[in-house]
Amino acid sequence: MAATRLLVEDLETIIKEWIMKRLILVPMLVIGFSFAALAQQPSEQRAALTDAAIAFDTKAAPALEARLRTQVLNGSDDSPVTNVKIAVKNVTSSFYTYVSGWATFYDSNAVRCGEGVFKLDALAPQESAEVDTPGLRLRCAPSTWRIVATNLMTRTADIAQVVATQPPPVEAVVERPAPVNFIISIDGEQHPIQVNNPIVLKLGNRNRKIVLKPVP
Repeated sequence: MAATRLLVEDLETIIKEWIMKRLILVPMLVIGFSFAALAQQPSEQRAALTDAAIAFDTKAAPALEARLRTQVLNGSDDSPVTNVKIAVKNVTSSFYTYVSGWATFYDSNAVRCGEGVFKLDALAPQESAEVDTPGLRLRCAPSTWRIVATNLMTRTADIAQVVATQPPPVEAVVERPAPVNFIISIDGEQHPIQVNNPIVLKLGNRNRKIVLKPVP
């Protein structure tokens, strides 16, 4: 009995250790896959003030290109810059009916020191337009900046339409006339017959096949 009890206790210990290892391993795998997925998603990179900043669409393709039009950007906590002009270009082949996003600025230590919203009601493919950034409070002399698109609405004509396939043609059904019954009378002996439905009659010493056909 003692040996059996020890064996059961050993089995319980082994099972508990196996379960604990699995409980630790599963969250680690989930976290690892999450980091891998995030690493595969491109993010908008910071650019120098003299360079173009690129914003991506939901498919991770370049959608907007922006350049600063305002040259003097010397903000501070006491005297923040409240607006800048940027030129936004649609670098896609789609017509955007509405575009909006954020323009964010960073100081020399890569610390964010201001952000403003930009909006455009329409932007054709390869078209550029100047826009303000209302709500901006730039509290530094930035060295880099970036833009992020929050809305990229396309017109309906640019969206691929699903072509409805036509159903296959219905084959014409040839109506067959209802069979017409006839009677063949041979020496008073009657034999029913239908059109194109042969019958065999014994005439004399031989069997004869009789077929009734319509005249075209």
